[in-house]
Amino acid sequence: MNEPQRAFLDDLLATASPSGFETASQRVWTEYVREFADDVSTDAYGNAIAVHEGDSDAPTIALTGHADEIGFIVRDVLDDGFLRIARIGGSDRTVSKGQHVTVHAAEPVQGVIGQTAIHLRDPTEDEYEDIAGQFVDIGAADAEEAREHVEIGDPVTFSTDLEELVGDRIAARGIDNRAGTWAAAEGLRRAADGDVDATVYAVSTVQEEVGLQGARMVGVDLDDVDAFVAVDVTHATDNPDVDGERQGPVELGAGPVVTRGSANHPVLVDLARAAAADGDVDVQLQAAGTRTGTDADAFYTARGGVPSLNVSIPNRYMHTPVEVIDTGDLDAVADLLAAIAAAAAETSPFAVDV
Repeated sequence: MNEPQRAFLDDLLATASPSGFETASQRVWTEYVREFADDVSTDAYGNAIAVHEGDSDAPTIALTGHADEIGFIVRDVLDDGFLRIARIGGSDRTVSKGQHVTVHAAEPVQGVIGQTAIHLRDPTEDEYEDIAGQFVDIGAADAEEAREHVEIGDPVTFSTDLEELVGDRIAARGIDNRAGTWAAAEGLRRAADGDVDATVYAVSTVQEEVGLQGARMVGVDLDDVDAFVAVDVTHATDNPDVDGERQGPVELGAGPVVTRGSANHPVLVDLARAAAADGDVDVQLQAAGTRTGTDADAFYTARGGVPSLNVSIPNRYMHTPVEVIDTGDLDAVADLLAAIAAAAAETSPFAVDV
């Protein structure tokens, strides 16, 4: 990963993008892809699409990631100036209390999610309150002062900064899934640099965390796409607090994860594995017996069925403010996407042989 590519990743991770409020992050993404895409466009809800125009008789493949992150939303301003919040997506009530947060009002406002000091609690009665029972303290003395700074419906995110860990590993909030949008953009750039025959879209979708909504829009609007590759994070289960029954084969630093089963089209699975072997990219396998939990679940049923594949980035501590990935895995995902795009013309049409 060179310096401009790393700067792009850092910019994405520094830009808050809770579901339904992705505009700032999408601007970062579209500014980057304009440097090498033949065309860049957005739709009414902010899904962003860039394209490399290939040969007219070659297949069209879309490389996608979702721009949104989990967070909170202001649902009430209390008389004493505290803010009640609700979830945006799958926010974890066990990690929220005692955290610094930013309320993304007209002007950003800093706050904390309150946690009563251990000295004032009965430890025998400790429990994790639901998000709806937690509150943000922005320092306001009363509701009147609070409403001078925030209003109901303002989104809220953790204020965690990106941190460099040992080696190639980083920690940040919102890696799920700005890392995926980074990979989609970089996959497109590398495919364009290789002048692949296929037409290649890179797509940064919105509102995945609240029901794959952006993917549902894109799956219909991009009616010329022959195959979708959805890039998201998946659980790396190599940390010591993962229960043995939940431990799987996915490790940080061992390469991209190709998913088999469910939405994952077997021809695309084979294409990805062959492209990885030819490109000397180590991959891991993961099973999805029912659903992937990613945008692939929306893409593959669009327009009567579009071959789709889920490729993942190993991620520790998902849906916390301290998600951890290995940037070597991320870079390898972009290489794999470009290799899939380059080999697509030799594999299409993407259909099972019945």
